[in-house]
Amino acid sequence: MKHLYAVILFIFSFSISAQSVNGVVNDAAGKSLSEALIRDLTSKTHAHTDANGKFTIEGVQVNDSLLITKKGFASQKIKVASLDFLSISLEEKPFLLEEVKISNNLKYLNTISKIDFEIQPISNSQDLLRKVPGLFIGQHAGGGKAEQIFLRGFDCDHGTDINITVDGMPVNMVSHAHGQGYSDLHFVIPETVDNIDFDKGAYFADKGDFTTAGYVGFNTKNALQNSSISFEGGQFDTFRTVAMFNLLNKENQSAYFAGEYMMTDGYFDAPQNFNRINLFGKYSAKMENGDRLALSVSHFKSQWDASGQIPDRAVNDGSISHYGAIDSNEGGNTDRTNFNLQYDAKIDENTHIRNTAYLSKYDFELYSNFTFFLNDPVNGDQIKQKENRTIVGFQSEYDQKWNEKWRFKLGAGLRNDHNKDVELSHTLNRKTVLDYLSLGTVNQTNLFTYSSLDFTSGKWLVNAGLRLDYFKFGYEDQLAATYTNQTQTKAIVSPKLNFLYTQNDKLNYFLKLGKGFHSNDTRVVVAQKGEKILPETYGADLGINWKPFPRMIINSAIWYLYLAQEFVYVGDEAIVEPSGKTERKGFDFGFRYQLTNWLFWNTDYTFTHARAIDEPKGNDYLPLAPKNTLANGISVKDLKGFSGSLRTRFLGDRPANEDNSVVAKGYCITDFSVNYQIKKVSIGVNIDNIFNTKWKETQFLTESRLANETDPVEEIHFTAGTPFNARLILKYTW
Repeated sequence: MKHLYAVILFIFSFSISAQSVNGVVNDAAGKSLSEALIRDLTSKTHAHTDANGKFTIEGVQVNDSLLITKKGFASQKIKVASLDFLSISLEEKPFLLEEVKISNNLKYLNTISKIDFEIQPISNSQDLLRKVPGLFIGQHAGGGKAEQIFLRGFDCDHGTDINITVDGMPVNMVSHAHGQGYSDLHFVIPETVDNIDFDKGAYFADKGDFTTAGYVGFNTKNALQNSSISFEGGQFDTFRTVAMFNLLNKENQSAYFAGEYMMTDGYFDAPQNFNRINLFGKYSAKMENGDRLALSVSHFKSQWDASGQIPDRAVNDGSISHYGAIDSNEGGNTDRTNFNLQYDAKIDENTHIRNTAYLSKYDFELYSNFTFFLNDPVNGDQIKQKENRTIVGFQSEYDQKWNEKWRFKLGAGLRNDHNKDVELSHTLNRKTVLDYLSLGTVNQTNLFTYSSLDFTSGKWLVNAGLRLDYFKFGYEDQLAATYTNQTQTKAIVSPKLNFLYTQNDKLNYFLKLGKGFHSNDTRVVVAQKGEKILPETYGADLGINWKPFPRMIINSAIWYLYLAQEFVYVGDEAIVEPSGKTERKGFDFGFRYQLTNWLFWNTDYTFTHARAIDEPKGNDYLPLAPKNTLANGISVKDLKGFSGSLRTRFLGDRPANEDNSVVAKGYCITDFSVNYQIKKVSIGVNIDNIFNTKWKETQFLTESRLANETDPVEEIHFTAGTPFNARLILKYTW
């Protein structure tokens, strides 16, 4: 009984002496630090700082030890001398590559993504995709149209062979007016992106349609550390402003708003008259039971004029300049509104259910002229592509860790695209419709389910997955004399099998095997009566992720990809073209090295051999398939307030036709940026193409006829890349 009294007395005395302690965490300059973690190493309680750097931690006694940590800052350990208000200052520390460990993660490229994010933050919308090693982009319609994408020997057009998402919401547009898989990322404000999840090939069960060359998943920030406003101005009447407002930042809740406006006339002879507005808001919350909620709303609107693709002969004979136009009436407008809900439910410590639901309203109108006066010598060949789309969908994933060796995932979802009045028409001066080439309504639904199983034993990780996709394609042809609503259905099964051997925290090896696919345009599906409408791919990757020295990381892989027969809808001409069986094989190499605490070097090189299988040798080249790509950069981070980079990208010569008799010339471009931070103000300069190289950003072999020509000519048509282009950036943070 005496012992019981002693225990009660001890507990009582502890409850009296243990109290809450208030405090604030700042950096060396006195700026408050949000989301810093304060842990009581004695009582095991913890707390986080709010948007003003303030915190309250419960259960603290005199002489307890507190550990204060925050990403990017040196940890600090203090002993509580009294229960008075605490003022804590953290010293910023440099990013150190030796702290990065090689882990048993099949998505090894995410490690590279985190490093690149630390070294080279995203500064514009095009940088979003350029963060993927080996991925190149090209713009050929005035800056408002989605970029053309090149990856692993694919001319992905605007997204046909790469799966792109933002916060789990698909970016790829199925049965789009301008091409299958069209992916316009301009609705994303670059400063809101928190991280990028990406990999190459079709090796993960949760990635479905369009995942042939690979996938890219962008994730936006759940909270802002600070509010900020920036202004950017430069050549060609370019102006951009971004505002980021921290509305709520508590331990369990956060909310912020971001807005972007951009305008420019561009570097072409004919003014581009480009403008874009982006609005984005996000609310995040953590429940007491461990569940997490994120709700985001965004709106995007853009319009522009374009100089299009011009023929070599018109430039060579002096009719127009390198930056001129044959038809300056090209251009378009587009807008997209998104609602996105993410809810992660915690069942227990080892079981989670992750849910994403989304709704998008999308409009698109594009005017182009690729052949000039080939088909209509009087009015010209201008075409209009237009659509009005609504996308709804969801995905849920059950994730359970059975024990230390086994982990199981089961997912399912749905996506429906209702694309009203998908139009391809022959127009004059954007105003008069001369002839409808195609007009109808698309209704396409994708139901899917997948499962994966991870087995870990010693240094081995084995991942096996299986995915089932079911499609229903519907098309109402509004040009038919009588009402017709054609439908087709198709299903495809995609198995995956991956092996990872992690020798230690400096080296692992992987072998990835998988089947993928991309869906075809609904108009093709009904025209082909459901035959060969889900062309499959089979791929394999064999590689290493290696850290030979504490401040160096090397990743490399050899790979193979087979693509079965497919029929592709050519949206510019409203025709169907078979592409045949193809194969691609290549080598990827990545290198990251930290020379000093503030100086970094990164290099990514890819080689691809791409050929058509059923064609005779010498006539089996794949037009515009990249062969050699190289991205190389030197970056400075936090050198007495200075940061900056010098980055070079090289795309080698490519075949422009099947027998390689016409070559799309490559380019080598170098960009420069520098930024100086002093307290809450930063000033920076971004320069594109510092050597003012004259280059062709996108190229196509096209048959066309100019107004003064009697016979058509087939030759390279191109869109000029940016010349020397300097912009000044001012930013204020609070």
